[in-house]
Amino acid sequence: MKIQRCFTIHCALLLLPVLLIASFATAEDKKKDNSKDACANPNPASLCSADNTCGSASAPCTVNVKRTSYSSSATPSIPGAKGNDLFCVKAGTTVTWQSTSKGTGFLIDPGASSPFDPPGTIMGGSEKSVSVVAKTPGCFTYHLSATAQNGIYGKSKAAQAQLIVLGGQ
Repeated sequence: MKIQRCFTIHCALLLLPVLLIASFATAEDKKKDNSKDACANPNPASLCSADNTCGSASAPCTVNVKRTSYSSSATPSIPGAKGNDLFCVKAGTTVTWQSTSKGTGFLIDPGASSPFDPPGTIMGGSEKSVSVVAKTPGCFTYHLSATAQNGIYGKSKAAQAQLIVLGGQ
């Protein structure tokens, strides 16, 4: 009986640090996810600056969609921009979705409340860029998926990113 009790106490003491580390890691992941959710911000437009605003009413914004090793990525034509980072466009800006990666197709799903004209899913690829006009101001989460045309490795994991459409100036 004493051996069983001792064994149970030792097991509990060994498991305690593992459980604490797991709970801290989960809490950190939730913090990171919330901090990346621009649309949860009470004033998402305040996150826009010259450094993350793409194009203008007179100059288009080009977004390069590609298949990465394990995911999909959309990178706006902003110096220093990284894939799937938040970016902003002004209402009236033409956004051209394209892929510079040979043999790549993509789907961009802005959801039911699409900020673009024409609305709906954007389907294109390395041989077909698609231009839409940002019309509806607000913060939007879009889903994207890129696929290699040859199909050897199949479709990459879908990803999501956010964009903010600023009211017309």
